[in-house]
Amino acid sequence: MDFEGIYQSYCKDVFRYLRSLSAGEDLAEEITQETFAKALKAIDRFQGDKDIRAWLFTIAKHTYYTHCKREKRTTGEEFPPSIPGPEKPLVEQIIDRERAFQVHRFLHGMREPYKEVFTLRVFGELPFEKIGLLFGKTPSWARVTFYRAKKQIIEYMEGIENEHHPL
Repeated sequence: MDFEGIYQSYCKDVFRYLRSLSAGEDLAEEITQETFAKALKAIDRFQGDKDIRAWLFTIAKHTYYTHCKREKRTTGEEFPPSIPGPEKPLVEQIIDRERAFQVHRFLHGMREPYKEVFTLRVFGELPFEKIGLLFGKTPSWARVTFYRAKKQIIEYMEGIENEHHPL
């Protein structure tokens, strides 16, 4: 197997997935490199009939969680500040960042498999077929699980909105 080709093809995907978990670019970059180092060591054990991206995501996830345990911290602690762009007024950008933080906070406490399916779909940009393969389930299962997770997030955000703006 051409490992350099694998790295070139999937490095950005693994980085985006880890970025969604860690919410910090430096940590995501560090874990991405560690993920590919582990994958290189284990490439002879990779089963060619499986999806390599899902395999890499699994290594990345375990590497990230091992890092968190080692550092005794959780994913909810790191949210890098966004740099405001000229396209939105500052007040809207602050509100958007607060909403994003609220979604991440809710997602952090969400039960599995909803949390991981949502993360793989939204941040990892995996299709339902690949998510289903990763869990040993059907694409329909992945689709239903994703929409249930999405519904939970929407209901949570609507609840927060109703608290701030009662009728």
